[in-house]
Amino acid sequence: MDKADAARFAGRRRAERAERGEADSFSAIVRSTHLPMIVTDPRRHDNPIVFANPAFLRMTGYERYEVTGRNCRFLQGPGTCPDAVARVREAIRAEQAIAIDLLNYRKDGSTFHNALHLNPVHAETGELQFFFAAQLDVTERYRLVREREAANTALHDALAVQTTLVHEIDHRVKNNLQMIAAMIVLQSQRIDDPATRASMMETLQRVEALSTVHRRLHQSESASRVDVAGLVRDLVADMIGASGRSDIRVALDLAPVLVHAEKSVALALLFNEIVTNILKHAFPAGRPGTIAIRVGLAEDLRIVVEDDGVGMPPADEPKGSFGQALMRTLARQLGARLAVESGPRSGTRVVVAMPASVGLPAPVDAPAG
Repeated sequence: MDKADAARFAGRRRAERAERGEADSFSAIVRSTHLPMIVTDPRRHDNPIVFANPAFLRMTGYERYEVTGRNCRFLQGPGTCPDAVARVREAIRAEQAIAIDLLNYRKDGSTFHNALHLNPVHAETGELQFFFAAQLDVTERYRLVREREAANTALHDALAVQTTLVHEIDHRVKNNLQMIAAMIVLQSQRIDDPATRASMMETLQRVEALSTVHRRLHQSESASRVDVAGLVRDLVADMIGASGRSDIRVALDLAPVLVHAEKSVALALLFNEIVTNILKHAFPAGRPGTIAIRVGLAEDLRIVVEDDGVGMPPADEPKGSFGQALMRTLARQLGARLAVESGPRSGTRVVVAMPASVGLPAPVDAPAG
């Protein structure tokens, strides 16, 4: 600002404040503040800077004589966003206030992010007198944002790698389980005792249930969660198919619920034992029937399996059988309450109630049973 401009600007401000009976403290405040500020005169050609406080000069690296009389666009450079510049120009044309971030350039060519707050100053008559611009170097904020974005990207990449590795492990475990299942089948063919062979077939079903869990984990987008509905659907289809019982119908009512992967193995094995018992006891001598399965998540995660078969197992069923012991152990692992009772229309009803924290609501677009 040359002496004539400074005198006009200060005189104008003093005159306005004198009319209102106010002290002329504007210049002292603007000069002493650490917030960079400039004043431009839109009544002069190209709306030049007519005042720049020391904080603005320190931020940009220019001397006062180098900025006075120039339009603020000298702070712009090849990296400045054209759309942001256009918005500032439109605000000036419309005599409106604007707050916007701009990439600006210092005298030495280095860049900084400038949080610009531009306001028009009108006389009481409504005539536009000046534009007053307060500015703030927010480069550090942008640096922190970039670092956080880079950290998030690195974390996402690391999780993607980890998920790929876990999927590969699940795939290999599934293949190994299939090999174990094949060996059980071959071994069972060499056994003449029906009870021993039946026991090995039950073991085979448990191995296949584990294989189904790892297949689900391998196919899922997340290696940390398993869709209960899909797991139940696969397990019951495999078990009914392996039984050769085309006369048994399955009715599914499966809400979309996810469980943590570490719970999925115990859940699959428990479900396998429940359905195995139904197939073994509920429909003897070719008796047809229906198995109804419901999965829901409310106060707790609940799986209900019902059949319309002959009812509870006979009283002489071994109380200490391996299957029953396994079910109790799996229920404890899941923190579940296990109830076996007579169904409402004969048959048997098995309820597995787990803490709600075990399950997570699946996305709304997840397939339901």
